[in-house]
Amino acid sequence: MNLGFWIAHFNVAAVCLVLLGAFGVQFIEGEMPCPLCILQRMAMMMCALGPAYIILQAKMGEVQAVDFATGYGLSILAAALGASISARQILLHIVPPDPGYGTPVLGLHLYTWALVVFVVVLVDSGLNLIFIRELLPRQVVFGWPSKAVIGLFAAVIVANAVSVFCQEGFHWTLPDEPVRYELFYDLGLGG
Repeated sequence: MNLGFWIAHFNVAAVCLVLLGAFGVQFIEGEMPCPLCILQRMAMMMCALGPAYIILQAKMGEVQAVDFATGYGLSILAAALGASISARQILLHIVPPDPGYGTPVLGLHLYTWALVVFVVVLVDSGLNLIFIRELLPRQVVFGWPSKAVIGLFAAVIVANAVSVFCQEGFHWTLPDEPVRYELFYDLGLGG
């Protein structure tokens, strides 16, 4: 039974979908991510690196218990870091009458949803480690589903890197409340 292998695929795909949703808010709704939002996106990508590591280990051969533990250990560390960043942003906007940063989605701001995602990653990773004997993949094949999930993850990483570069331009820091893509202004293309 290779349930643990497919759970790793689901975990990577789920984080990619969350990050694509954040792109939807950024590009469709026109809401620029703040520096803390960018850090939360980076932490989410690090959360997905753990299961991606497990999937890539299958390409090298059999997945060992140490590989499984390393992957989910990385996810736990990344989720703890991301949760602290999300909690920081929640605390910045918790005092009324502060409306928060950005438009709420389903009643919650994106940084609150990010905290929910990080808590889910913590619980999921912990459960995978607790049930490692039952979930450890055996004789797995790195086939087209693995290639598709890893390809999607790589595309999301590149898209985030390009987005941040366009947003930050040639500056060392990003404004607390960004309103434009600085790269285009730096190049004289902004109006």
